[in-house]
Amino acid sequence: MYWAFIVNPTAGTGYALKAMDRLEELLRSKDIEYKVFRTEHPGHATTIAADLAGREEVYAVVAVGGDGTAGEVAAGLCETGKPMGIIPAGTGNDFIKSVGIPNDPLKAFDLLMTRKPTDTDTGTVNGQFFLNVCGTGFDVTVLDYAESEKEKYRGLTPYLLGLLKAIFHYRSIQLKVTADGRPEEGRYLVCSIANGRYIGGGIPICPAADPADGMLDLVLIRHRARWQIPFYLPGLMLSRDLNFRITKHQKVTQVQIEGRNLRINIDGDIRSMDRADFRIQPASLRLIR
Repeated sequence: MYWAFIVNPTAGTGYALKAMDRLEELLRSKDIEYKVFRTEHPGHATTIAADLAGREEVYAVVAVGGDGTAGEVAAGLCETGKPMGIIPAGTGNDFIKSVGIPNDPLKAFDLLMTRKPTDTDTGTVNGQFFLNVCGTGFDVTVLDYAESEKEKYRGLTPYLLGLLKAIFHYRSIQLKVTADGRPEEGRYLVCSIANGRYIGGGIPICPAADPADGMLDLVLIRHRARWQIPFYLPGLMLSRDLNFRITKHQKVTQVQIEGRNLRINIDGDIRSMDRADFRIQPASLRLIR
């Protein structure tokens, strides 16, 4: 049997390839059988992982990259029983913070070699699997601004600049949110559906989220006057206690959100839709952690 490593060459502005070079040295020194697969386009990791999931000679499939790569690999392995590993080599590496995987690729490799697979939850949005966090509102605006900065800056800098711009320019959106059959409508700064706890390189959007509790976490932050936003949102970024009158958090099994031309963040991938149906998929992934 062999380990299959799926590497995103663009993750971490090339850091994933450098990390894989080091891992190959370790694998050869330990006489561990392995194969490396490189992605060529968005969604390719899911296709590769789904194919590998059906091969008996593959012990586990390991994502080498950031949250996007991990999410794509997970989508190909969910409900197959094939173990998955993660070697963090992206920019944010947010999901690993929720499951105890070290941020250092070599330490993550050591964990990979010594731990056993653990049942881990995933979620779906309109039938598409996600691993970490989905939502609409402020986080999407941060990602949009960050994308515009990536041509000039690397690492976390685009996200920090995106965060600063979003704090001063973001406006709330009108949504209908139905959580486990209970609807409510209003204007919101943030609507996040979380399996993991962090987004955007370490922003604790939902510190109470647990990827093994069989539930999703819904976080809603209600509309504030525009002048209040720069003072309020930093509290969210720093994981301070938030005023319950304008913030709502609850454990749910399914959520529907509706609005006009919504831009939904799905593990860092932005999609446009008018309705998004989120559901928990408990213990659907065997993750080595």
